[in-house]
Amino acid sequence: MAELGWRHHALIQTLLSRGPLKEQEFHTVFAGVTGKNPASHLQLFNECLLKINKVLDFVQLELRACMNQYDGNIYYGVVNNVSDEQSKIGTKFSVPQIAFYKAVIEAIIQDERNQGCITSIEALNVRLESQVEDGHALQEKQSRVPTAFRSFSISQKEKTLNDLVREQWLCSTSDGKIGLGVRSFLDLRSWFRDNDVLSCDVCNEAAIKAEQCSKDGCPIRMHSYCLKKKFYSRKAGRVCPGCRTQWDCSEYVVELEEPTEMPPQSNQVTEGPMTRNRRSSKSESVAAGDCNPAPKKRLKTCKAEIADDELLKLIPAHPAGMRSRRSSRN
Repeated sequence: MAELGWRHHALIQTLLSRGPLKEQEFHTVFAGVTGKNPASHLQLFNECLLKINKVLDFVQLELRACMNQYDGNIYYGVVNNVSDEQSKIGTKFSVPQIAFYKAVIEAIIQDERNQGCITSIEALNVRLESQVEDGHALQEKQSRVPTAFRSFSISQKEKTLNDLVREQWLCSTSDGKIGLGVRSFLDLRSWFRDNDVLSCDVCNEAAIKAEQCSKDGCPIRMHSYCLKKKFYSRKAGRVCPGCRTQWDCSEYVVELEEPTEMPPQSNQVTEGPMTRNRRSSKSESVAAGDCNPAPKKRLKTCKAEIADDELLKLIPAHPAGMRSRRSSRN
């Protein structure tokens, strides 16, 4: 097993003590301890994270990156790769609080609006009984509900909700609703797949906050930032990749590249060596007082310049050499 140096320890300790960090913040920490900017030393950055993960894998931890689906920012954090009774001992949340958290996550994922969030009222009204294992009759299931679940009051739910938001397991969106936090995106990647949560057609990550195809029954979903990448160019067909239904992405793709138009060729001539010399001599004559050239003569001169430039493409001669040939002909 590879040994880690103090720089690796500093990166791990920073994430463990401060929690998930935005990409720019983590890059700043990396530059501070290594003296290298990850933007210009990407290979060194990736090799450092790979070495850290080889050691963390021994204790079933992982330094992982994820995309926050609400703001499109990348975050880094250290996560636990196993879910067993021993790992649950390390949490400061009680069993009813964990059940409440799971119930809120399920409510967010199952929301028909597919916006990845629910209101605070909807979060407080989730039922912890839904976290009791199925496979039993309703009456038997009610008897199996722990007393702590039944006595979990609204005030306790409200306090737990605030704690989960503060610890970044949940988040408060810009419109005051409750969504998944960065830690949930980091830790629950395998849980999303095991529970058949639909994934984004572009990045293959769980489509918690995503847009879905307008055709009924089509399962295709894409994140807003993935839509921008996929439909940024007008050359890309803005249709559903599954059913080919027209996809309305005007709300997300604000700036699109217009088709490139070739500039008019009549007044734009590629400058060769002779052309630049003539323009230089013309500038000198204008400065000397010749400010009224005849338009018709100028038009002929332009045609002559075009002909000369086409000739220069075939004969790579030095400007001085061209002048000497003209002098000999004259």
